Amino acid sequence: MADTDILPPLHATTLRLDDIQRAQVAAVARELVETTREPLDSANWLDAARAASTRLPGELLTALRSFRHDPGPDALLLIGNLPVGPALPSTPTEADSVERTPTTSAAVITLSMLQLGEVIAYRNEKGGALVQNVVPVPGRERQQSNAGSVRLEMHSENAFHPGRPDYVGLLCVREDPSGAARLCTASIRRALPLLARATRRVLSEERFMTEPPASFGGLGIVTPNHALLTGAAEDPDLVVDFAATHPLDEQAAAAMTELSEALSRTTVAHPLRAGDLAVVDNRLAVHGRTPFTPRYDGSDRWLHRVYACLDYRRSRPAREADGAVLR
Repeated sequence: MADTDILPPLHATTLRLDDIQRAQVAAVARELVETTREPLDSANWLDAARAASTRLPGELLTALRSFRHDPGPDALLLIGNLPVGPALPSTPTEADSVERTPTTSAAVITLSMLQLGEVIAYRNEKGGALVQNVVPVPGRERQQSNAGSVRLEMHSENAFHPGRPDYVGLLCVREDPSGAARLCTASIRRALPLLARATRRVLSEERFMTEPPASFGGLGIVTPNHALLTGAAEDPDLVVDFAATHPLDEQAAAAMTELSEALSRTTVAHPLRAGDLAVVDNRLAVHGRTPFTPRYDGSDRWLHRVYACLDYRRSRPAREADGAVLR
């Protein structure tokens, strides 16, 4: 997909907080950070955050709850003017950067995601941290990962994993100074009408496999064969990673190419600004990123990433000591 194929944003935000609402969110986050003297990943901090999340402004709660009920044709929620300060350090540059100590921005994204489901993480991914930093890392520019800066191919988050998240939250802490880095999203609800009936049938059959990253321990942890479309034929779920999913026969390859083209035709690019939260419904939409050139001077693009799932009980066998981290 060339840069010229990416459509302009359909809308800047679904909800943009006014200054009063922003101050209300900041007050809830500040109280959580200052009064709960425990690490961000602790059960007690999460309990406190879960309770505090009910005190977010009504308009924000309504937007999150409505999105949970129906993510709409784009399967994307954009909320603007959230607090991320008051003061920010330089953008991290180390590999596997995470947030372990509560901050305003880490609290804001956690509070928001807890109104969509239970937050989760993966032991093999950034040490199981619940709030992960998405930043460019020197020497990893060409990686298909959150540390890279080349085009990030469209993908379902953790497409290989049976316990993949239902929602991916991305809070922009610092925007790309060049403006080149943009979040790209595409929904199967937009792309499905562009697919031939025969293609939909092939995509609904277990004729594909998706490789996990090396950090997750190789192919032994996944079921090799899976479908890309599952559920209701007229409104299916989508799971695919165009950098890691492989068709198992020629017909499946042709169907996957048609799917890629349909998603490309419906892709929307979003220039996230500081304080913008993008929530992707990982069951319906894929996401990626346009390429950019990092500066590595402390001013680079910086996002927080948090996962949430609806059915917490489903992942209980994989969660250690009934915590939030999946093995």
